[in-house]
Amino acid sequence: MRMTVSEILAEFPKLRVLVVGDVCLDRWCRYDPALADPSRETGIPRVGVVSTEVTPGAAGTVASNVAALRARVAVLGLLGTDSFGYELEQALEARGIESHLLVRAQGVSTFTYTKLINCNTGREDLPRIDFVNTRPVREELDRELVGRLQEVAPDYDVILVSDQAETDAGGVVTPAMRAALAGIAADHPRIVIWGDSRMRSEHFRGVIVKPNLFEAKAACRRAFGRIDYRELRRLTESPLLVITRGANGALLIGADVATWVKARRIENPVDICGAGDSFSAGAALALKVTGDSIAAARFGNLAASVTIMKKGTGTASPEEVLKAETSL
Repeated sequence: MRMTVSEILAEFPKLRVLVVGDVCLDRWCRYDPALADPSRETGIPRVGVVSTEVTPGAAGTVASNVAALRARVAVLGLLGTDSFGYELEQALEARGIESHLLVRAQGVSTFTYTKLINCNTGREDLPRIDFVNTRPVREELDRELVGRLQEVAPDYDVILVSDQAETDAGGVVTPAMRAALAGIAADHPRIVIWGDSRMRSEHFRGVIVKPNLFEAKAACRRAFGRIDYRELRRLTESPLLVITRGANGALLIGADVATWVKARRIENPVDICGAGDSFSAGAALALKVTGDSIAAARFGNLAASVTIMKKGTGTASPEEVLKAETSL
């Protein structure tokens, strides 16, 4: 008998979840255009920030969604010893996300997005200021991150992998990290390992792979010069390839069958940023609880339908998920 949404939610507090990858700091800076006085030194108008809110981003957004669904969650990633690293730790702790597995390193810039919001309109209307690492993760840091993953992985029920870096150098999810994840998947089949990558989906092996439609097409073209999702699943040796298509739902491709799982239709979504992260968090947890990929995708779609009605990278609480389900 298929579990109800309420029954699925009731199981989440029993789960231990690890989010691995590029943990980011989102800084939401509200500025007042009236304060754009020219600099006395350069004559360039300043951006007068009047307030700042910080939230975990990238892998931190995934972890925030897991925490909102009331599972126990920790993050494993890399941050600098800069002030942004301190702000990120505070933001994680404020949401009940365990940060003890983070590796802190000198000479590393904490992955940070600074978003400038016009306080009169509430819109992000100036270029974002990003603090990124353009060099590969140092070898000793890569070894430490992989070592921590291999040591703690057996303690978790679900491992969510967030490969968000868009530079050629990549981020925390290195070839060594992907190889370790493949080994963990082989040695511990009870663990749901769910990989989400913006630019490297085709390089994962033996784990669930979840690209969106654009990412899946790009991965196919890089790997074999044509769009063939079944071949992408075979290449990655994935037990399940999940291709999300926003409002159109998700395509599930397994070893034998492909299944289309429709999403709840939302008119005039407020902000689709982070919808894929909320889908992944909800679907991966639901898959662990139910063992049913269709039920998992339905739950992921439901969670995403809540977060797209919020500004920024929102989360979905159990109460909000239940309310959304009743409106279907």
